Amino acid sequence: MKTADCDILILPGLGGSGEDHWQARWAGRLATGRLVEQDDWHNPDPDAWRERIVEAVSEATRPVVLIAHSLGVVATVLAAPELPAGVVRGAILVAFPDVEETPNLPDAVRRFAPVPRDPLPFPALVVASRNDPYCTYERAEDFASSWGASLVDAGESGHINPASGHGPWPEGLMRLAGFMKDL
Repeated sequence: MKTADCDILILPGLGGSGEDHWQARWAGRLATGRLVEQDDWHNPDPDAWRERIVEAVSEATRPVVLIAHSLGVVATVLAAPELPAGVVRGAILVAFPDVEETPNLPDAVRRFAPVPRDPLPFPALVVASRNDPYCTYERAEDFASSWGASLVDAGESGHINPASGHGPWPEGLMRLAGFMKDL
């Protein structure tokens, strides 16, 4: 599948994706890509975030590929059972945050727990770092397995965001291209 043949929905995490974040850059660079906006990026509500994703997928006019980061990953997994059958062709899930076991997370983020472990109804690729402060690699591996997703070891990449040196994240674009080719 080519990016021109689908709607690419980009799903940021807590705080949204500022202009330096790779997701914002990708939204500006990919002709069919767009950020899915949430009403409140700083005090997230799991039901509202889930509903916004379901709404965005339902409004798509072409097959959909989801690209989620951080809390956007959890919201995507929560929304998956409610997405219209066959519309989402695949998802790249980057830097899953362990909202169940990571200490010192805000209460608003903890409301996203428990994270479903059911297999996702579409192909997925989980990209996990070995030194992500919000999730151990082993937990990311465990969740990816339960979701039926492939796992990519991103090495020591932190939370794969601008703070960890991932502004444009060209390696991610290469992963996207390879993933799309197989859809």
